[in-house]
Amino acid sequence: MASVTYDHVTKRWGDVVAVNDLNIEIYDKEFLVFVGPSGCGKSTSLRMLAGLEEVSDGDIIIGDRRVNDVPPKDRDIAMVFQSYALYPHMTVYDNMAFGLRLRKTPKDTIDGRVREAARDLGIEHLLERKPKALSGGQRQRVAVGRAIVREPAVFLMDEPLSNLDAKLRVEARALIQRLHQRLETTFIYVTHDQVEAMTMGSRIAVLRDGILQQIDTPQNLYDYPLNVFVGGFIGSPSMNFFDATLVSQDGELLVDTGAFILPVPQAKKDVWSQETGRRIVLGIRPEDIHDPEYVPPGVNPSPVEAVVDVTELMGNEVFLYLKSGNHDFIARVDPRTSAAVGNSMSMAFNLDNLHLFDAETERAIR
Repeated sequence: MASVTYDHVTKRWGDVVAVNDLNIEIYDKEFLVFVGPSGCGKSTSLRMLAGLEEVSDGDIIIGDRRVNDVPPKDRDIAMVFQSYALYPHMTVYDNMAFGLRLRKTPKDTIDGRVREAARDLGIEHLLERKPKALSGGQRQRVAVGRAIVREPAVFLMDEPLSNLDAKLRVEARALIQRLHQRLETTFIYVTHDQVEAMTMGSRIAVLRDGILQQIDTPQNLYDYPLNVFVGGFIGSPSMNFFDATLVSQDGELLVDTGAFILPVPQAKKDVWSQETGRRIVLGIRPEDIHDPEYVPPGVNPSPVEAVVDVTELMGNEVFLYLKSGNHDFIARVDPRTSAAVGNSMSMAFNLDNLHLFDAETERAIR
């Protein structure tokens, strides 16, 4: 078991900075997820930890050992790749056992580990097959099993579920979480899918353009994003944003978007009143915009007039694409809604869950 530390880690290719001054301490037995759009530096961060890319500046520490110059095979890590990287001429058993054989592990130990991992993954009946005879989900389990049998201090997973269909991804997410709970080992997982990040990680590190934007628990990232990027990236559908101004009128603090005006709740007046007169960005999540006929208890509603542009029935909920003045936004409403394309509705915005960001820095106003 081991902790992992990125200490001012930077990766450059010529003039291109892929990872810029990354500082993270990953705790022993933690499940940390790197998430962000393509090109944000998340896979590069993982590959530097694995020893597949050299560190330009800074140190990577596994446990209490600096590993910058340690060969990948000696870092006590195991990695699951997006492509699975199985040997096509070998059986499932031989693929899973291959790394242990290279390390001169005794045959009975190899057999015990391979069969135990196969049982945990539900692939014991596939051990004599070759990869071409397996489905994508089965190949993914073999790749995970090959990592498990090594019993490393740290598991690294680089978008291992991206080649699976939606149903298999859900099943595989649960499988990996169960493995983490059973193995009690440090897991570091890379994905561009924020749903995977939210459902799997004990903490999430959000990257953009090689820079760490925020690291926190999934719920704190959702409730308290530090900037517009994190607010928009975490959550599905993503947060709605409106250019606005904070104005004071008759003793009230108001958010004026030009198309509609919302009163600032009493609990947030003291902090937000300092920004009166400034340009801001108003953020609100689709699930905090309700059909006025089905406003849940505990919501502090304020009406916003809008026209329904598109409806998407999801079964347990309905997504409404709405227009208010020049603003387009999405609401996630009760499936009993009677909303139809072309309808005018007075949507209920939950004032208690408004987010305000500085228009210039895009950082949250707290």
